[in-house]
Amino acid sequence: MTTKKPKNNILNFPSKISKLERQVEAILFAASEPLDEETIEKRIVTKTSLKKVLEKIQANYSTRGINLVCIRNKWAFRTADDLSKTMALQKTTQKKLSKATIETLAIIVYHQPVTRSEIEQIRGVAFGTNTLDILLELQWVRTAGRKDVPGKPIQYITTDNFLDHFNIQKLSDLPTIDELSAAGLIDSSSVNPNIFGTGKFFKEQTVKNKDTIYSDMDKTLDETQKTDK
Repeated sequence: MTTKKPKNNILNFPSKISKLERQVEAILFAASEPLDEETIEKRIVTKTSLKKVLEKIQANYSTRGINLVCIRNKWAFRTADDLSKTMALQKTTQKKLSKATIETLAIIVYHQPVTRSEIEQIRGVAFGTNTLDILLELQWVRTAGRKDVPGKPIQYITTDNFLDHFNIQKLSDLPTIDELSAAGLIDSSSVNPNIFGTGKFFKEQTVKNKDTIYSDMDKTLDETQKTDK
């Protein structure tokens, strides 16, 4: 008859961690932002595949309170997803964004690149300059050149910091309005569906606006010529 060995409460951590793994772990832990592999390689000297080292560290931390995650080819330690409720107290102390700021961010996310006037056209109301300033200060949004239309307005797009903050791998992973509604996260009957557009809305509006602008110019020239006569 075999006897069962008594269970113990000792955690089984990896028996041995290489010097290289410890170096990479320390670099990532001390970093104030996600790091790409090239940045990490500049700080260590090795012929070993850094990708394999990172994946090994990721595996070692997969069942712990913090995980090593890779977002857009950049690596960083993050609180495990299943512990988000534990961190709820910390989240409640943060300043909430205004409705205008949230709507503006959503429009930029789903319509980028987008101009200020296009944002206001979708929302149906003008907004203060501080609304965009907040998103720029959070580094969730940045400028992306000027649109090739009369006036050359500045365009806005989201940043890697936006993806990192919301733990999104790529923009195509963002849910559609139907998916958000099905999950019970929004009431589609009370939400402007234009916010979750695909960009087609603006292409149509841009063509329409161009036609209006040029037709107005033609009208003004005609009136000027008549006055001169």
